[in-house]
Amino acid sequence: MAEAVKVMEPVKKSGGAVPVKVSHTADIAARVRDIFDNISQRAFEVFERNGRVFGREWADWFKAEAELLHPAHLHVVESDKEVTVKAEVPGFTSADLQVSLEGSRLTIAGKRETKEEKTEKKTVYREHCSDQIMRVIDLPSPVDAGKVTATLKDGMLELIMPKAAPPRKIAIEPKAG
Repeated sequence: MAEAVKVMEPVKKSGGAVPVKVSHTADIAARVRDIFDNISQRAFEVFERNGRVFGREWADWFKAEAELLHPAHLHVVESDKEVTVKAEVPGFTSADLQVSLEGSRLTIAGKRETKEEKTEKKTVYREHCSDQIMRVIDLPSPVDAGKVTATLKDGMLELIMPKAAPPRKIAIEPKAG
C-alpha cells in the first residue's frame, strides 16, 4: 500500500496514512550532529580495539560509519518539467523518515528502532536494534518546494519535484512626462 504525502508543508494524519515528516534545517542539523557524535564514539572504540595504532584513523572512521549508517541508494532523473528522486529505504516507514529541501539541496534522513523481548521460563531475551540513513544531494535544477510530493511504497521513497520557473528579465519602460 502506498502512502502519499505532500512535502514542505505542515501535514496531519488523515485516513490512517502517516506522512513523511517535513523538517526544518535546524532539525536536520541536530540529527547530523548526533550521527557524527555516534560515529566518532564508535570510531574511537574501533581504534582502541585495534590496539590504539595510529595511522588508521580514516579506516576506523569508515568502519564505524558503515556499521552505523544504512546506505540509501538514489536514482535521480531530470526531465523538462520536473526532477524525480527515488531512494531505497527498505524497512523504514514514512513515520521514520524526514525530508528537507533548502534551495537545491535535498536531505533524506531516517531512523528506526526495534525492541523485542521474549520470556521463556526464567530466561529473558531482549534485543534493541537501530538503523539510520542520511543522504544529502544537490539537485540538478532549482525546484518549486511548495509543489514537491513524496510517496513511500514497498521500501521505495519517490519524490517528485516540479522545476521552478526560470528567471526572466523584465523590461523597464520609460515613463513619459
